[in-house]
Amino acid sequence: MAQLIIVRHGQSQWNLENRFTGWVDVPLSEKGVAEAKEAGQKLKDFRFDEAFTSDLQRAQHTLNYILETSGQTNIPITKNVALNERMYGDLQGLDKADTAAKYGDEQVLIWRRSYDVAPPAGESLKDTAARVIPYVEAEIVPKLKAGKNIIIAAHGNSLRALVMYLEKMTPEEILKFEIPTGSPRLYELDGDLNIQKAVYL
Repeated sequence: MAQLIIVRHGQSQWNLENRFTGWVDVPLSEKGVAEAKEAGQKLKDFRFDEAFTSDLQRAQHTLNYILETSGQTNIPITKNVALNERMYGDLQGLDKADTAAKYGDEQVLIWRRSYDVAPPAGESLKDTAARVIPYVEAEIVPKLKAGKNIIIAAHGNSLRALVMYLEKMTPEEILKFEIPTGSPRLYELDGDLNIQKAVYL
């Protein structure tokens, strides 16, 4: 039996400002730092063998705060662009309300919540899954099957791609699945990655 913890980074400065972030490397807000430390408190009784995170500082700093708060700063950490947030292309940096005024509420909703429609010069959730899942299968699944306990600190959409894979969700189901910032989700998995337990802590 292996344990997998996934955590969406704490609130970022652009989450706070209601702007599309994507691959722009913005820092955590003060609230985001507090959320990360609170997640670490929730994970004090867990022991991880390895950690994975994205190439972006908001996820990396969330992971660092979690490991510091839970007393586990000595475990190996792997950073990879495959775990980055969905690339929002031309929308990155734009205020979400201004974007809706420019393109229309319906179009922005399609970009944000459809599975396979990408914003201009950006990625759809389907595109994000196409890089997240092969990386997870190659680098993380073998460790879970070997019984290692893993923590992943990443982003709303890269983690939704992972949840879709783990929980065998349809595109329609994953679009309704929200991942709150800074809230650890625990999976207990058998040797074939069958879920024995899935719960927010």
